[in-house]
Amino acid sequence: MNTKVMVVDDEPDVLDSLKSILEHENYEVITVESGSECLKKLEDGFEGIIFMDILMPEMDGWDTIKEIVNRGYIRNVAINIVSGIGYKEHQQMGILEPYIYDFLSKPVEIRELIKSVEKSNIFLQAKNK
Repeated sequence: MNTKVMVVDDEPDVLDSLKSILEHENYEVITVESGSECLKKLEDGFEGIIFMDILMPEMDGWDTIKEIVNRGYIRNVAINIVSGIGYKEHQQMGILEPYIYDFLSKPVEIRELIKSVEKSNIFLQAKNK
């Protein structure tokens, strides 16, 4: 099974670099620039690992995660936060923590990114048995 990864970030440089790293590791990667695009991909059937930026215009990462949970898409994904500020500074973290598998700080280290995908993939496989 080929692991699918979605990167959600409003910064093109972040999208390009994470996509490049993950594709080099043979993961199937799609990138989207907003929470609403992420929800559209989930609506179209995306299942896999999501790396979600928090600080985005219009619909931020927290609102996107709330919608993922509300629409029932959470059962088919593992959500990982990728953010420039620490998770303790995020007010929504406590409420949404049960739905978040991992938290990575920007700039993301390649080894940590790959390790996060591997752990998330194991988690997803166990969750969907």
